[in-house]
Amino acid sequence: MKFTTKCVHGSNKRYDNTGAISTPIFQTATFAHPRVGESTGFDYSRLQNPTREHLECIITNLEEGTDAIAFSSGMAATATLMELFSPGDHIIASDDLYGGSIRLFQHISNKNGITVTLLDTGDIDAIKQTITKNTKAIFVETPTNPMMQVTDIAAVSEIARLHDILLIVDNTFLTPLFQRPLKLGADIVMHSGTKYLGGHNDTLAGFLVVKCPDIAERLRFISKTTGACLAPFDSWLIIRGIKTLAVRMRQQEKSAIIIAKWLQSQSEIKAVHYCGLTEHPGYAVSKKQSTGFGAMISFELETEAIAKRILEKIKLIGFAESLGGVESLMTYPYLQTHADVPEEQRKAKGINERLLRLSVGLEDTEDLIADIANALADF
Repeated sequence: MKFTTKCVHGSNKRYDNTGAISTPIFQTATFAHPRVGESTGFDYSRLQNPTREHLECIITNLEEGTDAIAFSSGMAATATLMELFSPGDHIIASDDLYGGSIRLFQHISNKNGITVTLLDTGDIDAIKQTITKNTKAIFVETPTNPMMQVTDIAAVSEIARLHDILLIVDNTFLTPLFQRPLKLGADIVMHSGTKYLGGHNDTLAGFLVVKCPDIAERLRFISKTTGACLAPFDSWLIIRGIKTLAVRMRQQEKSAIIIAKWLQSQSEIKAVHYCGLTEHPGYAVSKKQSTGFGAMISFELETEAIAKRILEKIKLIGFAESLGGVESLMTYPYLQTHADVPEEQRKAKGINERLLRLSVGLEDTEDLIADIANALADF
């Protein structure tokens, strides 16, 4: 079955006999048992719910994994993931991660005795030199947020296998439509389902997709114990969003390439970071491991004043956090998504007062360009 068909038809599991085309929302906290020692297969919605199970089957199929677990947010998924590790363990992670992930590592994981070293995971030698006897995992985001750096997943996988450590990949920006990390050697894939999977800026969700049944069993135990499960209605919203994932992302990517090239032609713009530009440092690796470049663009203005002016003057594009929805959004990473990252770290990665991040939606490309052009008109 082709990817687009999987998105539309999801899983073969059926939970009622009405012939309903849309998966039912089983809005229940608990389930009655037929008799002592027997179960319908469902006991309590924190453990599992038919609507959530259906969604997890869809995600498993799309990522070509063994199992997928749905959470109440992407950060809930990442926090659960970190419970695999113990005090004294060491993790290597991309240094240009989503700011919430860095906040978790530096303020929660470190408190729990887990050491996280942030570095450019595109630098294979740097990874090799940083591995210690206590290193248990490499956590990669590719492309990174917000600087769009690319990591060679297969190359990092070889290192992980050699040292018997886990490779975890945040696949939020590209989704399984454009990139399948498990096929490239990753052990666990993380998603903020709030973004492209849901696609409509209307709910929060997170996922962990795994290749090894043993790891899946451990994560399910942690999930049912800590309880950050995805609710039935939110599960249904993500199921609905996934039905149009392929057509949405392909159109968004087409617009993103046009907009990225237009941004390059503007004198007020100093640099454009988009993996689909041939001069991007990660272009060749992206072509090798991905089937698309996505629709996320970051660009640096000549001055802070121009950046702030754009955010004040855009009308069609929303000045808001988040990404991946049908509505285009522009974010100011320096004060929004990465505000909790120490300033020295932010600026070292190029996350400065002049950087803006654009999530290209489904509006007409010409209208989006016109909106940015109007915001630049006074400069």
